[in-house]
Amino acid sequence: MSDLFKKAVSLGVGFTLYSKEKIEGAVNELVKRGELAPSQSKAVIDKLMERGAEESAGIKKAITDQVEKVLVDLGVPTRADVARLEKRIAELEAQAAQQKPAADPELPNKPLPETPVLDETTPDMQPPTKEIE
Repeated sequence: MSDLFKKAVSLGVGFTLYSKEKIEGAVNELVKRGELAPSQSKAVIDKLMERGAEESAGIKKAITDQVEKVLVDLGVPTRADVARLEKRIAELEAQAAQQKPAADPELPNKPLPETPVLDETTPDMQPPTKEIE
């Protein structure tokens, strides 16, 4: 039985991405060839499905870990980073809203300083009559 179990585990690794129907077909083929007793087929199918799920989870974790590593290497912020920054922005906006200076009551009453406006005919504005060499 230990040799049969090794074969089943090896088969499970190979069928990691296959559906239950494919696994059942392969196990039924082992039964037809006499390499597996019909009474053991359900247990083997269940074990292969379990092993396939474990392998799939392991592959998914490995891929996720690699993607996360690449994103960190590229400096892409994580969801946690973005959430932390959004919270910090909200805190700073609240602080800024509380620190707005009160309107200066004298400001609207102060006249603006007079700004001289140059007239187009002002002699200082005339272009030079002699060309510069």
